[in-house]
Amino acid sequence: MLRNYFQRGAKKRCRKYMVETDEFVSGNSEGVLIDPITISTAYLKIKQLCKHIGDEIQADIKIHNQHILPSSIDLSNITAAVYSTELCNRLRGFLSAWPPSGPLPYINELLVATADFERSLESWNISPVQGGVDSRNLFHNYIMLWVQDMQLTLLDLCKAEKVPWSGVSTNHSSSPFAEEMYEKIRDSLVQYEVVINRWPQYSLILENAVADVERAILKALEKQYNDILTPLKDTIPKRLNMHVQKLTRRQSMATYSVPNQLGMFLNTIKRILDVLHIRVEGILKSWASYMPVVGDKKSLFGEQMNGITVLLRTKYKNYLQATVGKLICNMQGNRNTRLKRILEETREEEGEHEVRERMQMLSSQLTDSIWNLHEVFTGPIFVAMCRGLWDRMGQIVLKFLEGRKENRVWYNGSYYALGILDDTFASQMQRLLGNAVQEKDIDPPRSVVEARSILCRDSANATDTATYLYL
Repeated sequence: MLRNYFQRGAKKRCRKYMVETDEFVSGNSEGVLIDPITISTAYLKIKQLCKHIGDEIQADIKIHNQHILPSSIDLSNITAAVYSTELCNRLRGFLSAWPPSGPLPYINELLVATADFERSLESWNISPVQGGVDSRNLFHNYIMLWVQDMQLTLLDLCKAEKVPWSGVSTNHSSSPFAEEMYEKIRDSLVQYEVVINRWPQYSLILENAVADVERAILKALEKQYNDILTPLKDTIPKRLNMHVQKLTRRQSMATYSVPNQLGMFLNTIKRILDVLHIRVEGILKSWASYMPVVGDKKSLFGEQMNGITVLLRTKYKNYLQATVGKLICNMQGNRNTRLKRILEETREEEGEHEVRERMQMLSSQLTDSIWNLHEVFTGPIFVAMCRGLWDRMGQIVLKFLEGRKENRVWYNGSYYALGILDDTFASQMQRLLGNAVQEKDIDPPRSVVEARSILCRDSANATDTATYLYL
């Protein structure tokens, strides 16, 4: 009897507070255009309802702690079960009638109030009740819709007809489209901070959504720059060494010149890889660090972000190598600049002067290519391009020597050729970069070091001091 009395009393007190929010669940507002102020006011009243109900439970806890009731009557748990159930029903009805459209400030405030109410019950040692307030369950479907809407909105901006073409680059020599898209991603993520502070497991959902958007940004960039990327696709290094040789026998004598727009494209990919993607990943990583460890669930975070990093690095390296491949094709297309032919025609008795004369046209073309690269690319990419080209030239000498290990007739010519290549690349890079050049930038690449180790058997164990190429 006493238990029923307290339950009825709790329902009456609930009713007193809920009267002020009845209008929001009556259904009379269906089809009516509601202004933002009305919506925010409604959410504020529901938030206040959560506080009032919490205050009532605290009052009952104080009464219970005075031990004026029979020991069999746990007043706070009896009334809290009613309050929590009634409040949950009101919250569910309200959210259904006034669905939260996104992580806006007034919506976040209600989310926090609901989560805090649930947390308070636990801290007050109130037993869980079926049908009571479960804040995550109440908001879960809406949060999933928010993430989906955010993702679709950002993906829509990546559609070809919505990507503005701009010949103007940013201060970072990158595409304004990429910069703006990553700024939008960051702004969108920041709105979810309140959600993540309560339920960090949603960082996995956000990671998947962001990764899809990043892939779409990259795809949009490739479509935007398709005209300048198409000539490179034949030299994307799947079977680069063999394929380039076949191509050079068939291709026209037209010389490939690196277009300025390729500079903006690769600068953009590099900036995404080194800066923009890392910023986004950093936000998600900081959130994921609060995830509870449940089996292998925590380890799942990062798979999508790592996948994007690998994708960006692969794209960057492939386009870089393909550009180098086109420049190699330029030299292979003319018999007077074909390094292998020059080496084959060099006689044993010829000295450095004769070899340098034979390589005059090749050295001139390499110099022109290096200057072309410097006009198009920023410092780090310019260095990577030069070292890639240098390494490919070294590979030609290395393969030439490997096929003639027992015949030292061509050793002198190869030795001089390597020196001429080193002089050409190092001097031009120093001239163009000035004080910005680093010692490692002009150290001979691996292929040159390996070729020299064949020429100098007594130094075969020399340390390779230049193993970095592209990244």
